[in-house]
Amino acid sequence: MTPESVMTIGRTALEITILVASPVLLVTLAVGLAVSVFQAATQINDPSLSFIPKVLAVLVTFALAGPWMLTVMTDYMRRVLTGLPGIIG
Repeated sequence: MTPESVMTIGRTALEITILVASPVLLVTLAVGLAVSVFQAATQINDPSLSFIPKVLAVLVTFALAGPWMLTVMTDYMRRVLTGLPGIIG
């Protein structure tokens, strides 16, 4: 196993992680920003007001993007595991 192959596997793993996590993080960011603007405009500072919409948005995002996320992760693991004999020997 060469250092280049280890770096390639690690870089690809980080890319897949960012790719899979980005929909949830972007939706959470957008909902958090919208709730913050609403709280600033109405001067309502209730912590549950920012928590509940974020949780609902994350659940909806997982429901919509979950199959795609699972497919991306499964394809990556399949590539890693099928290429493992070539990497080791």
